[in-house]
Amino acid sequence: MSPEVDPVEYPVWPRNVSRTSAGSIQVAGIDIRDLVEKRGTPLFIFDEADVRERARDFVAAYTKAQSGNPGTVYYASKAFLSVAVARWVYSEGLGIDVATGGELEIAIRAGVPGVKILMHGNNKSVEEIRAAINHGVGRIVIDSFEEIARVAFIATELGVVQPVLVRSTVGVEAHTHEFIATAHEDQKFGLSAQSGEVEEAVRRISKLPSLRFTGLHSHIGSQIFDSSGFEVAAARIVALAYQIWDTQGIEIAELNLGGGMGIAYLPGDDPLTVNTMAEQICGIVAKACADAGIPTPALSFEPGRAIVGPAGITVYEVGTVKPIQLDHGVRTYVSVDGGMSDNIRTALYGAQYTAALVSRLSTVDPVLCRIVGKHCESGDIVVRDCWLPGDITPGDLVAVAATGAYCRSMSSNYNSVPRPEVVAVKDGQATTILRRETFQDLLALDPFA
Repeated sequence: MSPEVDPVEYPVWPRNVSRTSAGSIQVAGIDIRDLVEKRGTPLFIFDEADVRERARDFVAAYTKAQSGNPGTVYYASKAFLSVAVARWVYSEGLGIDVATGGELEIAIRAGVPGVKILMHGNNKSVEEIRAAINHGVGRIVIDSFEEIARVAFIATELGVVQPVLVRSTVGVEAHTHEFIATAHEDQKFGLSAQSGEVEEAVRRISKLPSLRFTGLHSHIGSQIFDSSGFEVAAARIVALAYQIWDTQGIEIAELNLGGGMGIAYLPGDDPLTVNTMAEQICGIVAKACADAGIPTPALSFEPGRAIVGPAGITVYEVGTVKPIQLDHGVRTYVSVDGGMSDNIRTALYGAQYTAALVSRLSTVDPVLCRIVGKHCESGDIVVRDCWLPGDITPGDLVAVAATGAYCRSMSSNYNSVPRPEVVAVKDGQATTILRRETFQDLLALDPFA
């Protein structure tokens, strides 16, 4: 990013962000300084209209790309989930993808009907499976042979026939970070297509009266910028679908290709648009099915980051500013009142972000900065490299863009730091959707306090 350009001009920020005449930024018509004065920092801010619009975009794009036979677009709730967010995306036509009993309970509290919920997880407990079936979840994704028996037993006990998908690893590793690439063989998710495990799982499921096999699931990774990884995965999973039909006479009615669509974190990032990605992926699968001589199944998808990631920002207050003289120049360490407890991704994945001074304008030349947190870790870095005005000072507000996904949801109480408030803004109104934790909340778990 050029240091001469105001960072909030780049499309990594929520759609309804702009500079005020006073130099601060406003989100959905609310000055960020007013939000901070009433609510404190660190503060997660979501542009509600942005989230809703992105949800509608996904439904429209994949419905259009699958004329006549669309599957379900599920919101991948692990990106960020609260009752309010679940209600937003459900009201815009999405289902909800959950992976734990906690996520399921939030979706239930939000009023999402079971038929619009899909349940993931590589080690679902008996209690979680029972809760899911009791709520009538539309799909349970089978992740192991043990789970076939477990789900079948509970469904029999409850007197229902449970629809299931089989999660398949197809040996495709997307161009992404090692820890978030999930379709190669050496990882914990799914059953191997290459070894015949998927076909065996389908064979077992088809013999159990309390289960109904509805299709296959495959997720090839996250933060994917093009459709090339899907092309290889689609060819392999369609070949698998053909093999199941040819040897067992079972037609694959649904293919769930997971999520993974990337977003822009830095000004130079250029992911495909939702419409383009939908057209390319659906076209790839349709061609692979035509080549194999089988009907094209309904395609389902699980976007999460691409819906909430760009719509969220985190605002911090600067506490200390420390220029460090290095052999190659000066790096200015800007310490803020949050850190790895509210954004672990930089430390965990080496994630990169864009940041800006948001409480005022400055005409001072920018300097190379590193935004760091307040935790007792040298790796407590929020933004490794960014340009901030040379007069950055304690009390200034800085915001980090595109923190709507996997920041608050992966947050912790490291160093006994309470988790920040999450506020939604829309049409000049602000609503708390998760309140700020307090020391009393932390101590409430300690029986000796």
